[in-house]
Order: sequence, then C-alpha cells, then structure tokens
Amino acid sequence: MRLQKATQCALFAVVELAKDPERQISAADIADKFGISANHLAKVLRDLARARLVESMRGAGGGYRFCGIAKRVTLYEIVSLFEDIDTHDAGFPESGEDADIGKALNNVMNEIEQIAVSTLKSITLTTLLKQMDRIAP
Repeated sequence: MRLQKATQCALFAVVELAKDPERQISAADIADKFGISANHLAKVLRDLARARLVESMRGAGGGYRFCGIAKRVTLYEIVSLFEDIDTHDAGFPESGEDADIGKALNNVMNEIEQIAVSTLKSITLTTLLKQMDRIAP
C-alpha cells in the first residue's frame, strides 16, 4: 500500500504530537523536522483538527497539540481521513475468456486490502510509540 503525501504528513504530525500531548509544536517546526512543505502540512493539520485529533493553539508560543486518546486512536483513523482504503474491486475483468482469472485476482486483492485495513485498525498510537521506543538507539 502506497500512501499519499498528505497521509504521510498526517502520520508524521500526529505521532510527533502524541509523543508529548502537553507540548505545542508549530506547523513550521514539524515541517522542518520531517522535511515536508509547511503549507501542505497546515492543510493536513486543519483536517486533523476537524477530526478532533489535534487542536490549534493561537497566539505567541502557539502551535498544535495532540488532543486524542493515544490508547484508542488507531492508524486506520488517521489514514482513512486521507485515503480510500475500504475494500473494493481491483479492476480485473470478470467476464470473457479470462473471467475466472479476473475473479480470482479480484478476490486476492480484496483479501489483501482487508488484511491491511485490519492491521491499521489494530495498531494504536500507543502501540506505535512503544515500538518506536524499542527501535530507538
């Protein structure tokens, strides 16, 4: 599964903010840390704020902070804001001479998508943050 740039930005931002929910970080600081466009990230952060995962703090020293519950927020919740990841037909032809092959391939692709969705639904931000702690030098 290849994720769009907006989805990648959202994941970087939410995970960075969830590391310390009390800390406020500017969009520019997050963008600099991950080498992404501050303008693009600002749009993504607005979408995340609408989803009530982050909140914007205005004024001097303002920025964004995580306002969700890391034990409950899954990667699926974040990814599904930016991606159409629900299972659907992969587009192999299911009629004509190769109908059986097309049906079989569509079934396999559908199963792969279901596994990906199930996996994203099973991983919370807390789980991801713990994994990051284990692999950090």
